[in-house]
Amino acid sequence: MLQFAVAGSPHSTPSPGGTVGGLLQAKKLGITAMEIEWVQSVPKSIERMAEIRETAETLGIALTVHAPYFVNLNSPDHAKLAASKRRVLDALSMAELCGARSVCVHAAFNLGLPPEKVLENVRRATEDIMKRKTALFPHVNLAYETMGKPTQFGTLEDVLKVSKEFGNYPCVDPAHMHARENGKVNSREEWNDMFDLYQKYLGAKSLKQVHMHFSGIAYTAKGERMHLPLERSDAKWKDFLKVLKKRKTEGVVVCESPLLEKDTLLMQKFFEKM
Repeated sequence: MLQFAVAGSPHSTPSPGGTVGGLLQAKKLGITAMEIEWVQSVPKSIERMAEIRETAETLGIALTVHAPYFVNLNSPDHAKLAASKRRVLDALSMAELCGARSVCVHAAFNLGLPPEKVLENVRRATEDIMKRKTALFPHVNLAYETMGKPTQFGTLEDVLKVSKEFGNYPCVDPAHMHARENGKVNSREEWNDMFDLYQKYLGAKSLKQVHMHFSGIAYTAKGERMHLPLERSDAKWKDFLKVLKKRKTEGVVVCESPLLEKDTLLMQKFFEKM
């Protein structure tokens, strides 16, 4: 089954809001998945995680998490690198407690280093993180995201290489890829090529449990500028959903549109009609 997730609590969530309130509102709207946005910091309350988990399980809502933005697994500064790994581990361990299945991470900035050196630095940091999997996050996937700027680590092949080595799967964001490639990756043929490469690295059954992002996006020659509503962008989102349907993709697609629940439901309803 493929589910469409709202990126954070719906805009229409009644006060006082929060993740639990957002889950209740998502259920009311007919949305069956949510990505919890811990992009500034990771909460530490075990009781809060238990409440989120119980609510999501009761409502039948699948959860993913977005880790803090303040991560650079390519940092030459030992203190910053250690802090980055700690933020990723915090997100993974709290995701385990709240019942989320996968954590999206912006892995690194290139800092002018050659791609192969950046890849090796990220791989080494990932090795340290994954040593804690059994103890801290045995049921949670570490998903490095494909990124929207050439200055960031996050080509499709790079995130696939690291994912394959450590038994994970990435967070593929075709909108980021579209921006990074200055308007490419916006057709059925290109999306099928993308999924072919995904399956080449991760196996024939890999598209049965995906963690993906999708939205419209504004971009320049330097890459991503900002996310856009689907119908105010050049994203051929209906064609993208047709590719997902034809390939019998399963898992979660997180809609990162600024319109949140409106575009999540737009995608969900179109997909269900096919």
